[in-house]
Amino acid sequence: MQSDLPLTRDLVLVGGGHAHALVLRKWGMDPLPGARLTVINPGPTAPYTGMLPGHIAGHYDRDALEIDLMRLCRHAGARLILGAATGIDRAAREITVEGRGAVAYDLASIDIGITAKMDLPGFAEHAVGAKPLDLYAARWREFLAAVKAGEQPPEVAVIGGGVAGCELAMAMAFALRDAGGQPAVTVVEHGPQLSGMAPRTEAMVRRQMAELGVTVALEAKVTQITDRQVLLADGAPIPAALCVGAAGPVPQGWLAQTDLPLHAGFIRVGADLGVVDDDRLFAVGDCAHMEANPRPKAGVFAVRAAPVLHDNLRAALSGGARRVFKPQRHYLKLISLGKKAAVAERNGLALGGALLWRWKDRIDRKFMDGLDDLPEMK
Repeated sequence: MQSDLPLTRDLVLVGGGHAHALVLRKWGMDPLPGARLTVINPGPTAPYTGMLPGHIAGHYDRDALEIDLMRLCRHAGARLILGAATGIDRAAREITVEGRGAVAYDLASIDIGITAKMDLPGFAEHAVGAKPLDLYAARWREFLAAVKAGEQPPEVAVIGGGVAGCELAMAMAFALRDAGGQPAVTVVEHGPQLSGMAPRTEAMVRRQMAELGVTVALEAKVTQITDRQVLLADGAPIPAALCVGAAGPVPQGWLAQTDLPLHAGFIRVGADLGVVDDDRLFAVGDCAHMEANPRPKAGVFAVRAAPVLHDNLRAALSGGARRVFKPQRHYLKLISLGKKAAVAERNGLALGGALLWRWKDRIDRKFMDGLDDLPEMK
């Protein structure tokens, strides 16, 4: 009798993003016989997006926002390869890992997130992108320690006036003020207004930034970044001992060097999260472009996609039918305001206050607790 189970096939998860973390948890509860699971990630942990502003502001310690991939891999019976993926050979079915070589796959999923590096003179030498989150968080901790020690002035510039840029600017201003300094934090936006927020939300955010002493430079074109300043085409230079890029999602550079089907540098996927015209590959999270239902780059979609990805990976290995992922059209935005307060926006409506922070905190802690409280399986 023919079995519908695979005969020792290699499933490789490239990246430790939110969707892959949830897949690992679910896989460990019901592993598929005959499938060998491998995870490739630069480090043994992965930061949780939702708690990053709280960590920057000082409300959460480092451990609170880091997903323990090693523990998840043990739970799922997976091996963890520490290294950054730098290429993929679809003909040979191999993933290239920096400092290691090729890792073979029969089926693979890519969840490597995005970067916020900017193509500006001096950015690579003197600035840091808000993503990858772990690199930014580490750079921030070093900077905050230097400010506390009197080795750096509390001067920060954030390039990008969207939700992420404003959230991080408020978090950094709060932490610098809490450290006893008089921070000079500036949000630099090339457009005529802040972006990605409904008018009521923007008004709330602007009021809170003013309370924290965060200034906003609108219609400001950055020409160069130095070790102490952000230079503009028009206007006085902005002091910045730390410059953070948060001006929108940028795909990982190595994807452009592959033959993967791309849209503006992001991996094109169909309604089942499978890579277009490749039944052996999936992609999810910010690195993917959902052709059937394009959506903004937001962590909520990766979390909602995880159960569908899990089921479709099993289906691809065992010959079953794949599910369709239908992302919601409208989603809740929860924006941290530096202090323990937040704004909730949905369908253009917005509410703010400390109660919203406590609600957001419960949501974030519930997500992390779910990845930490792993059931013991036989």
